[in-house]
Amino acid sequence: MAHEHYEHFRFDVVSAEYRELLQRVSQPALDAVIYCAAIGERLSFDDLARETQVFEVNLTAAVTTAAIVLPPMLAARRGHLVVLSSLADVLVSEEYPSYNASKAALSSYFAGLGRALRATGVAASHIRFGFVGTKLAKSRVRPFMVTRKVAADVVVRTVQGRSRRVSYPVKMALLVSALQVVQSVKRLFAR
Repeated sequence: MAHEHYEHFRFDVVSAEYRELLQRVSQPALDAVIYCAAIGERLSFDDLARETQVFEVNLTAAVTTAAIVLPPMLAARRGHLVVLSSLADVLVSEEYPSYNASKAALSSYFAGLGRALRATGVAASHIRFGFVGTKLAKSRVRPFMVTRKVAADVVVRTVQGRSRRVSYPVKMALLVSALQVVQSVKRLFAR
């Protein structure tokens, strides 16, 4: 990317340096902030500490980002915070429990935050993607996978339209809803 007002920084979102950078660049209020960081690994009983890291990156750092960038936006009565979540937020996974659970908490928190911000002039959105062609898409089967370009276009439309919740692609959202029903029925009869 090249633009006279563009600067690129690379930080670990759980680091103090990241929080310091956000403090610095969010004065004055930013027009838009997009939180697009996530990790997820298959559950391993040999490294349960990794489960904590998934929550730190996928949830806690997103909430920390909001806590830093929203006050200047609220003072200016303008701005938009967008976080990328996952359609997996409604599924229970024994292979990736921390990923799905962290995305469930992320989606729930930002849905509530978006509602709370309605009358302030500031928007908070969460985009629930299915499979996007990145290194995070590790499943052997990736139905309705979209390219990074398509995902970026969805993000741009969300910023422009200020929708609070976006689920994309719709076919994948419908498939996940069906899987959620199947999981619920299985749990009901497993008792």
